[in-house]
Amino acid sequence: MDGGEESAVADFLQILEEHRKNCERQGKYVEAEIAKNRLEELKLHEENRRKEAMRSRQIAERLGVEEAHMLEFQQFNMVWDKKMEAYEVHAETLVEAMKVRHTKDLKEFQRKLLQKQARPKFSRELLNLRNIQEHLAKAKDYTEAHKMKLKADALEAWEIEKWRNQKQQEMFQQEAKFKHSKQQELIALQKRIQTGREEQKKRRQLDLERLLQRYQNVKSELEAQQNLERMRAAKQLQSGAFMNLQGRRTKNARS
Repeated sequence: MDGGEESAVADFLQILEEHRKNCERQGKYVEAEIAKNRLEELKLHEENRRKEAMRSRQIAERLGVEEAHMLEFQQFNMVWDKKMEAYEVHAETLVEAMKVRHTKDLKEFQRKLLQKQARPKFSRELLNLRNIQEHLAKAKDYTEAHKMKLKADALEAWEIEKWRNQKQQEMFQQEAKFKHSKQQELIALQKRIQTGREEQKKRRQLDLERLLQRYQNVKSELEAQQNLERMRAAKQLQSGAFMNLQGRRTKNARS
């Protein structure tokens, strides 16, 4: 009911009250009783209407606060979901880029290891056998030179195989050390990413707590305002404020 309708109700009550008083003065007590009962019915109806109007308005206000909070909460989640998704995409890009670089670095490292391989340094015993072999050949003692060559060849083959095994073991160790260092680098990156991820989660939680606190503050403030409004309305009804208003209208009309 708007202000015009409320004014019309007040005017009607004023007219009915005047009618009751006139009937009382004229001794028309039956009509006065009817007017009195009608006034009480209308007053009760108006009180109930005002209570219901206030209750409906307060419910609408609370629903408005709830709806605004839900919209803000949805916006909050949408923004943070996008932010965390972007972080994960960036983190995955960093990890993949490091893995590609590590693969490239390993190939380059292996290439340099192979380039570093020199001819084996033969033992003094083998060099001495080759020297004897050469002297025997120069002395045309080919039979002994051949025997010496076979002996020297066998020793050389053994020393080359030993050298190759040692070099291969060294390469394996160096490559394992290289891979380990790269793995540690990758682990360090993943730890930094995880730390950043946890920090994001903490910031999101803090922002969420602030959002919920704001909602609770608004909700509490609204509840306090509505409680105060209900208390004032109850006092007004108890003190007959509506009829006082009607009385003031009567005085104003007479003046």
